Amino acid sequence: MRRRTFLAAGAGLAAAAAAPAHAGTRRVLHVRPGDSVQAAVDAVTGPGWTIVVHPGTYREVVDVPADKAELTLRGASRDPRATVIVYDNANGTRKPDGSGTYGTAGSATFTSAAPGLTVRDLTLANDWLRADHPDITGTQAVAAYTYGDRTHFENVRLLGHQDTLFVETTALASFDRQYFRRCRIEGDVDFVFGRATAVFDECHFHTLQRDVTFTPKGMVFAPSTARANLYGLLAVRSRFTSGAEDGAYKLARPWVPSYETTAWPSLVVRDSWIGPGIDPVAPYTDMREAYPWQTMRFWEYANSGPGAVVSVPDNRPQLTAAEAAAHTPHTYLGDWRPYAYR
Repeated sequence: MRRRTFLAAGAGLAAAAAAPAHAGTRRVLHVRPGDSVQAAVDAVTGPGWTIVVHPGTYREVVDVPADKAELTLRGASRDPRATVIVYDNANGTRKPDGSGTYGTAGSATFTSAAPGLTVRDLTLANDWLRADHPDITGTQAVAAYTYGDRTHFENVRLLGHQDTLFVETTALASFDRQYFRRCRIEGDVDFVFGRATAVFDECHFHTLQRDVTFTPKGMVFAPSTARANLYGLLAVRSRFTSGAEDGAYKLARPWVPSYETTAWPSLVVRDSWIGPGIDPVAPYTDMREAYPWQTMRFWEYANSGPGAVVSVPDNRPQLTAAEAAAHTPHTYLGDWRPYAYR
């Protein structure tokens, strides 16, 4: 099978070294084809920088450390397809230095621990494919691994297969907040997962076709919310589409990691359109028998579409209107206001 292609427009632009400029009080670095996005990140010397990445495909791994606070990384075009950062490590990919494999988090094309990060108008992708590596059993391949409070993604495409987007926290006791607005997120198995307090507002979740005979072919969400956290993952005003046959996917399953067996996964999907790719009869399933989904905090409210039909009420827990009032972007994000919410 050939690798998925994320070729960007403008990839033939002449290369130019990243050069600083000034825009108001923010300091700006420009990255063009032939430059390194990571080199620009490394050149940031404190909070309040903007890195503008010009149209092209940047095949590299990018890591934004915690000391790059309040960084903005954005595509130069408003079209997120024009600027692509992509790589192809997986959990089971061996490191070049022979020290072992990358693991799930280490497979990420893009990693950030920086508080106040903003990413917008570009694509982050992991194009590793199972079919190209039948010898590798660790098939998780992360496009973006984000942790750090006040992480904001706007108009970003997040593309991968298994474990596309890892929304995590800086520590087990932290409730880091993340906000994704008008993003497209693609994958097949547990492709939005983690323990952050994460809001997905007007996002498009797309499940991929898989060349397998079993169902479910995968799950959209796998939250691992800490028991002490009132809020986990929230999808609001979003839509769910699929490239697979009807009913091939589950909406979610709970992830209780071996390193945090007290986790109490939380997911609310509300005011969203759910297409026929999601199993309407039994949209949730278990990851491990010891942690059945029925004991988790899985709820829906005011959803529509063929994948949202409530035919077996016990299989689709619904919030009341009063309960739904506690599950909004405002309540999840608290005093952080990336947007004035409707």
